[in-house]
Amino acid sequence: MYRQVDDFLQEWSIAAKGTQQVLQAITDDKLEQSIVEGHSTLGWLGWHLVGSAGYFSYLAGLKVPMIRQEDPVPTSAAEIVTAYENVVNGIKEEAAKLTNEDLLELVNGFSGPVPRGALLRVLIEHQTHHRGQMTVLLRQAGLPVPGVMGPTKEMQ
Repeated sequence: MYRQVDDFLQEWSIAAKGTQQVLQAITDDKLEQSIVEGHSTLGWLGWHLVGSAGYFSYLAGLKVPMIRQEDPVPTSAAEIVTAYENVVNGIKEEAAKLTNEDLLELVNGFSGPVPRGALLRVLIEHQTHHRGQMTVLLRQAGLPVPGVMGPTKEMQ
């Protein structure tokens, strides 16, 4: 749980940069890459990160650009990157307006009231989880895997 706004902003910037690197590694022809047919694709996962960041932010009381759940996954990887960058910047701007006391305030979470700082922690954890899935799919698709958390095979 975050108790200091600056701590969240620093971690969000680092996490978002890593996710941007993964999203930028996706090519249009590999948006449909999945581990097996019927599972989440690179395109769906990227679009889900855009949508879920907006939704987590909404729950936390931040006013950021959001996509609608029914919006189809774009056919352009660049469109996903742009939408993600917009939500990332919106979160940075809105979170910077919070006070440390605001992080302790209870907001409506997925299973009931939760401190805003805890919800923002789950936002980053959720993103990290899906980013990991995406790195596996990048490798499976024959695309370079960026060194988000350290060097990758492609960087050696």
